[in-house]
Amino acid sequence: MTKKAVFEIRIHGRGGQGAKSASQLIVEAALDQGKQIQAFPEYGPERTGAPMKTYARISDKPITTYEPVLEPDIVLVIDPTLVGQVDVTQGLGKDGILVVNTVESTDELKKKTGFTGKIYTVDATGISIDLLGKNLPNTPIIGALIKVTGVIDIKYVEKRVEGMFLKKIGVEKTQANIDAIKRAHDEVK
Repeated sequence: MTKKAVFEIRIHGRGGQGAKSASQLIVEAALDQGKQIQAFPEYGPERTGAPMKTYARISDKPITTYEPVLEPDIVLVIDPTLVGQVDVTQGLGKDGILVVNTVESTDELKKKTGFTGKIYTVDATGISIDLLGKNLPNTPIIGALIKVTGVIDIKYVEKRVEGMFLKKIGVEKTQANIDAIKRAHDEVK
C-alpha cells in the first residue's frame, strides 16, 4: 500500500461494462486479507452505455469518509473512449497511476490526457474477447491493478471470482475469468 492511510481507487467505465462488479471484487479480496474496505458507484443518467464512475477504498484502519474519491491513488479506465471525453485524471496527483484498457501507447495517452505520472496500458478488451468470447474488460483490468500496485493479492481475487461466478456461469467460464485476470497481470505495459 501507499504511504496514505487509505488507498483510493476510481474506476471509469460505461453502464453495463462491470465497473461496479470490478470494484466489488477488488474490495472483497482486500477484505479477505483483513483490510477495511469501501466501494460504491456514482451514476449519471442510469442507463447502459452512459459514462459512470465507481470508487473503492482499502485501508488497514477504519475508513471514516463516505464521499467520492477526489484524489485517487490509481484510476482504472475500462472504456478507452472515455479518455478525452471525460477528465479521467481529475484529482490524480503526479505520483498517481493511470491504467487504461487500450492498445494505444503510453505516449499517446500522455498526449491525450496531459498526465505526466505513471501510465500503464493493457488490452483488457482483447484479452476478454480471446478468453471469454465477449467484450468484458472488467475482470482483466483487475489483473493490471494487482500488478502495478500490489494492493491486493491475486489469490484472494481468484477466490472471490470463484465465489461470485461459479454458480452463475459454471466452472469453465469462471476459470476463463481467472485466466483473463492472470493474463492481464502478465501483459500490462
